Amino acid sequence: MLKSIHIENIAVIESADIEPINGFNALTGETGAGKSIIIDAINAVLGERTSKDIIRTGAEKAQVFAVFGDISRSVADILSDNGIEPDDDGNICIQRTLSRSSGSNIRINGVPATTQVLKEISGYLINIHGQHDSQMLLRPENHYIYLDLVADNQKERDTYAEAFKRFTDIRRRIKELETDEDKKYDRIDLLKFQISELEAADVKVGELEELKKTKELIENSEKILKSLNECVLMLNGDMDSDGAVTLTSSALKFLEKAADPALSKTVTELSGVSDTLYSIADAVRNYISDFPYSKEDAEKTDERLDTLHRMMLKYGNSEEAMLSFLDKAKAELEAIEMGDELLSRLEAELIEAENSLVSAGQKLSASRKKAAKAFSEAVCENLSFMDMNGVKFTVDIKEGKYSKIGRDNVEFFISANAGESLKPLNKVASGGELSRIMLAIKSIIADKDNVDTLIFDEIDTGISGRAASKVAVQLQKVSVLRQVICVTHLAQIAAASTGHFLIEKSTRDGKTFTSVTRLVEDERINEIARIMSGTELTENTINSAKELLDRSKIR
Repeated sequence: MLKSIHIENIAVIESADIEPINGFNALTGETGAGKSIIIDAINAVLGERTSKDIIRTGAEKAQVFAVFGDISRSVADILSDNGIEPDDDGNICIQRTLSRSSGSNIRINGVPATTQVLKEISGYLINIHGQHDSQMLLRPENHYIYLDLVADNQKERDTYAEAFKRFTDIRRRIKELETDEDKKYDRIDLLKFQISELEAADVKVGELEELKKTKELIENSEKILKSLNECVLMLNGDMDSDGAVTLTSSALKFLEKAADPALSKTVTELSGVSDTLYSIADAVRNYISDFPYSKEDAEKTDERLDTLHRMMLKYGNSEEAMLSFLDKAKAELEAIEMGDELLSRLEAELIEAENSLVSAGQKLSASRKKAAKAFSEAVCENLSFMDMNGVKFTVDIKEGKYSKIGRDNVEFFISANAGESLKPLNKVASGGELSRIMLAIKSIIADKDNVDTLIFDEIDTGISGRAASKVAVQLQKVSVLRQVICVTHLAQIAAASTGHFLIEKSTRDGKTFTSVTRLVEDERINEIARIMSGTELTENTINSAKELLDRSKIR
């Protein structure tokens, strides 16, 4: 329910506050006073697309704040999914800011929100019905929505929706399997080639990195061998010079010839060095003779790297990606080769799914047909009450193609005058008749609609006198179960409200200002008298206004 709305710098409204009651609220005022601007502001705070032109002249930004209480579980769930929670009193405050320089900004309870989130919840908060919204009644594809609310057939709709989804899913899978035979065989050939090529490549995770290291060692092998040969030369010497092994051995012999007991330890140490140098020289020579990288090794490494890089260009930029491609190709090939068996199984499942769909469709259709008669009678009764006497209203249900909403083509037919044949609603209803038909329907579904606040923008267009009084009664009935806000120019409807707000326009210092005032009893009498007679208030119009208010209270 809408608890309050605060408007800043929207068109001619510099600042205005409205706190509608939980019942029937009326907004009145002279033509051009700004009643439609209130609706524009509410639309803005509900997430509708809004032009910057709506910002008051001379202002940089405009703002609308709307506080809602007693929010539904659906609204709470949507907000919770987006990290937004109601306040301690269970209220939510929606703030929409429009800026000339930076566009639109939305906050819900102080938390930034997107237009998408706002639109998701707004459908559960307020239903605005204006003259243009009557167009919904002119589109037969929407008529089933009203009938389903009366039928209270959520269980049947859920069962049908599940059956329809299963049927369409199976049918889609069958269509995918029933591809052109030539294309299927071409695909099989390609998959077999890809699988064969990848399996022959024998890809192993980590091999590429090892090959790169090996290639680096091979490329350095010439430098390595040169260094090793230099090492052997230094140790063993050549024909022109002695190496470290020979020189150390000779030095040992001279030291031993000295036969000085004081040098016995030194002799032992030098003997060890000589043996070690000999062992090192021998080890290096053996390593050179058995050097692990040859020209053939280099060629094999290059060939393997070339194979892996070629595979990577086709099947993925890593060993893991190539192996994943191989697994998927095998799975797809198996699915195609098993296609005939799978197709047979799916065709059997499709028959079963179709039977379930037909059964669910029949039950959904039956619930609608059962509700259609009572719905038609209730609409006729309400329309007759609102001075559309002799009107006939029926719900036509024809079997059509199965779709996500059922197999029924639901359309409203009407005969507005006695003796006329029933014709589609969108062919014959006038604007005033559409308004009353929508009100008649709203009064029927008021206890089933999950929207707490209904706004009627000049629903009284095209009616007057007795019909206006009857429309007022209907609005009172709806307001018993829902909060109703009605923009009106008829005294009968304004008098029937419990909360009455006056929209007034004034000029100060060359600027236009619009104000919103909650009227008390005497002020209501004057406003209703103004609506009845125009700007000039007389004793007779004042008395008539009092009488109209008194009759509305008794009613």
